[in-house]
Amino acid sequence: MSDAICVVGAGQMGSGIAQVAAVAGFDVTLVDVEPKQLARAMSGIEASLAKLVEKGKVDADDAGAALGRIATAAEPGPAAIAIEAATEDIDLKLRIFAGLDRAAGDGAVLASNTSSIPITRLAAATSRPDRVVGMHFMNPVPLMPLVELIRGHETSSASMETAADLCARLGKTSVEAADYPGFIANRVLMPMINEAIFAVKEGVGTPEAIDTVMKLGMNHPMGPLALADLIGLDTCLSILEVLHDGLGDPKYRPCPLLRKYVAAGWLGRKTKRGFHAY
Repeated sequence: MSDAICVVGAGQMGSGIAQVAAVAGFDVTLVDVEPKQLARAMSGIEASLAKLVEKGKVDADDAGAALGRIATAAEPGPAAIAIEAATEDIDLKLRIFAGLDRAAGDGAVLASNTSSIPITRLAAATSRPDRVVGMHFMNPVPLMPLVELIRGHETSSASMETAADLCARLGKTSVEAADYPGFIANRVLMPMINEAIFAVKEGVGTPEAIDTVMKLGMNHPMGPLALADLIGLDTCLSILEVLHDGLGDPKYRPCPLLRKYVAAGWLGRKTKRGFHAY
C-alpha cells in the first residue's frame, strides 16, 4: 500500500483519522473547504498529540514527525486511499464521492466514515463501485480501537483487504458489517440512546439518574445521554432518521425531545449544552 492518504472533512472525526494515520507513518492530506476549520483541526491535532506525549503513549519526536506528515488542502488530490469524513448528509457525501472519483487516481480505494448511510448508495456516485468501502471509525479516533468495515453491493474482496490492511497498520481492530442502515454499531446503539431520551421525556428519570443506572448497573463506561452529547445530538438524529427511513420500522422513530433539542441548538458537548451542561 502506498503511504499517501487523503482525508476529506476536518471535523472531529476527520482530524482524528488524519492524526492516527500520520502517527502510523502515512503522509496525510487533510481536506476541507473552510480554511478556519483546517486551522482548528491542526491545532486540535497538535493538542491531542501533546496529551498523548504527556501520558507516555507517544514519543515526543514521533509526535513532531507525525504533525509534519499532515498537509492541508482545499481540494482532494491523488492518494492510495481517500477517506470521506464529512457530516451525515447524504447529498454532501454524494458530491464528495463524485469529486473523489475524479481526483483520487484510477487505482485508489475510496472509503466513507459514515456511521449509518449505505455504502452501496455512495458507491453509485462513482465510476468505481468495486473500490468503495465503508470504514466507520469510533469516536474519539485516537483512543478507540474499533473500525467497522462495510462491503457495498459491488465492493471487491481486494478493496476490503486494502481497508483491513490499513486498519491493521493504524493499530485498529476491524470488524466486517453488512451494508444495512446503521451497520452493527449504530443499529444497536441508537435505539438505546433513543429509548433513554424517551425516558427523559416521559419523566421516568433525570438524565443524571439514567446515565448513573447504565454506568453502575450495566457497567457501561458512559451513560447513553452523556454519550449522545459526545456524539452530537444532531448526528444522533441524522442516524436515527437513516435507520427509520431505511428500515421502515417505527421502533427507530426519533424521540420528539431529541428533535426539539436539535432545533434549539442544544447539540451536546460541541455547543456546551445537551442533556447535560458543559
